[in-house]
Amino acid sequence: MITTVPLLLVLLLALILFGAGFALKALWWIAVIVLVVWLLGFVVRSADGGGRKGRWYRW
Repeated sequence: MITTVPLLLVLLLALILFGAGFALKALWWIAVIVLVVWLLGFVVRSADGGGRKGRWYRW
């Protein structure tokens, strides 16, 4: 019993670190996708009535 507690703690730590690593990798992909959409917004934004380039987002 005493030897299984450190083993369980090490396995729990490895599981937590693996989960955090996966979450960070997913967040990087989401950040890249948002950056691409944001940059595309500057390219495809339409001109308003005055011939001026308008904002492509709502806020």
